[in-house]
Amino acid sequence: MSTSLVQAARRAVRRSAGTLAGSAVSVRTHRPEVVLTFDDGPEPGGTDRVLDALAQAGAGATFFVLLGRVRRYRSLLEEVVAAGHEVALHGADHRALPTLPAADVARMLRAGKAELEDAAGQPVRWSRPPYGRQTVRNWRAATSAGLLPVLWGPTTWDWKDVPFEQRVARSQRGLETGSIVLAHDGFAGPEDGACDGPPPELDRGRMVTAVLEGYAERGLAARSLGQALEAGELVRETWFSR
Repeated sequence: MSTSLVQAARRAVRRSAGTLAGSAVSVRTHRPEVVLTFDDGPEPGGTDRVLDALAQAGAGATFFVLLGRVRRYRSLLEEVVAAGHEVALHGADHRALPTLPAADVARMLRAGKAELEDAAGQPVRWSRPPYGRQTVRNWRAATSAGLLPVLWGPTTWDWKDVPFEQRVARSQRGLETGSIVLAHDGFAGPEDGACDGPPPELDRGRMVTAVLEGYAERGLAARSLGQALEAGELVRETWFSR
């Protein structure tokens, strides 16, 4: 992950849903919960520590995985599922969808959903375009494949090389009931089709513990998107960028 994520978000066209139903950006709920999501895994030394932190806090999360990493670290995906968390599709790799031929994106999403469902042994309902970048055609390809794109609100800045305290503070900014929080249990590299420089020095388990403690102080629990929707409904916006 890199500053291109922030730049992509700034370029994103976000407006109230009109003819398109839009992507999920938060959950409208009466329960004191936020949706915690993790991208770019599974990754040894990242996913396992995140899982430990979630277990200690009794928290749930949705993991948006890269299929290339699932193939390499299948046992970590199995640990995510065994711990009761939700699995969703981030992509076959981390290339930005608008840079690829639209027909290839449609094929990759259909095949990726099928492969991930087979690997996880559970239905896959959500996708998240790498860097948050998607065109209208990419969005339509995802929904045609039976996937709803899920974006985010607050972030943890855990792809940036910034002080630990700054990451934790950032995770609280703009937080409210039903927020979808962006975090990472891995760091996409050249082997994943990403060119975002070296990974930050970060204990992801320690960071997640600190983030969850901050949420608990505000009376908020972390849940997966599926768990949050048991008593809530999706809030959608159209969000497109090249």
